[in-house]
Amino acid sequence: MAQSAKGKLNFRCPSCFMRDIDIDMFYDKDLKEYYCIRCCYHGSEADVLEKNEMARFRYRDMLKRITVEDYDD
Repeated sequence: MAQSAKGKLNFRCPSCFMRDIDIDMFYDKDLKEYYCIRCCYHGSEADVLEKNEMARFRYRDMLKRITVEDYDD
C-alpha cells in the first residue's frame, strides 16, 4: 500500500496484518501513538514494531518450498 504523504514511513496495523489486511496506521501527535482506522488497535512506535516483527517471524518460510528432504525421519 502506498503512503499518502511524504515523510516518515507509515506502519502497517499488526492486528489487521495478521488477518492479511494491509492497512496503514495513522499517528496521533497529541497522544504520541499510532492507531488503526479499521480496528481498535493503537500503540507506541516500539509496540507496533515489535508486533510487526512477530508477523515477519510467523511468515518467514512462506516463500520457501518444503520437500521430503526437509523432514527428519
